[in-house]
Amino acid sequence: MKKVLIALDYAPTAQKVAETGFSLARTLGAEITLLHVMADVTYYSVIEHAQIMGTMGFNKTELAHLFDGGLRKAMKQFLERSKQQLGDENIQTLVKEGDFAESIIKAGKDFHADFIVMGSHSRNWLDNIILGSVTKKVLSHTSIPLFIVPIKKHQ
Repeated sequence: MKKVLIALDYAPTAQKVAETGFSLARTLGAEITLLHVMADVTYYSVIEHAQIMGTMGFNKTELAHLFDGGLRKAMKQFLERSKQQLGDENIQTLVKEGDFAESIIKAGKDFHADFIVMGSHSRNWLDNIILGSVTKKVLSHTSIPLFIVPIKKHQ
């Protein structure tokens, strides 16, 4: 196990996923890459994410403009802050665009990851039916082992 990909969303619980994945990778002496996937701009307008980014009150068109340039920069800064909090300058960061699960799977292959660390939010059954589960999709479509960090929604 020499390469670990840690997929982070922009939720307040992302730091727990980063710390857990970092601890595991560190124990193995593995190379680490932090990944954030940008998909639909409306994802960032959800109250819990908007409070972090300061995008509350933006409409979809305004968010699209942020998404084109400023949002990518903000996501890169988010990953860089996570890297600093982990205290390891050798950590690589990567921002991808596209479907969450597909982008995580592709990044894992491109990075030649030995395993992928990601969080799994506790959602009720209706959320899983409507939204689908990124973790479930990644698990179903990759041969790369997953290390899943359970995250409670209001942790």
